[in-house]
Amino acid sequence: MANTFSQIYLQFVFAVKDRQSLVSKNNKEELHKYITALIQNRGAKLLAINCMPDHIHIFVGFKPIILISDFVKEIKVQSNEFVNSKDWVRGKFRWQEGYGVFSYSKSHIDSVIKYIQNQEIHHHKKTFKQEYMSLLEKFEIPFEEKYLFEFSE
Repeated sequence: MANTFSQIYLQFVFAVKDRQSLVSKNNKEELHKYITALIQNRGAKLLAINCMPDHIHIFVGFKPIILISDFVKEIKVQSNEFVNSKDWVRGKFRWQEGYGVFSYSKSHIDSVIKYIQNQEIHHHKKTFKQEYMSLLEKFEIPFEEKYLFEFSE
């Protein structure tokens, strides 16, 4: 659309169904490439992605041409289908319902990228639940624990 300008940086966080550790290091890079293509096909620019065995962080420059909820739903549904077509896991792979989305200013881009790239190191110190709760608290997002991801810690 002419004369429409935006600068939106969003970090998405969501978990594997039942918080199972189903994303192996062997398949991680291929999954990253597939999700990158999904993101680009929706007009967003991937800034960082890192899939841990039981959750994923995605950081994008977002274009407001699609609803955030539709963006996440399409990424989840199509990546579910991709993983299942590869037979990487026994049974059926699915992302858990829900997600976290956090917005950042341009000045935070480098630190968020580093944070996402260093997830393996970060999770030697903090569990995913601790990490997710600290994001919700940092962004002052009210929540009820019963509506959070199913944490198996």
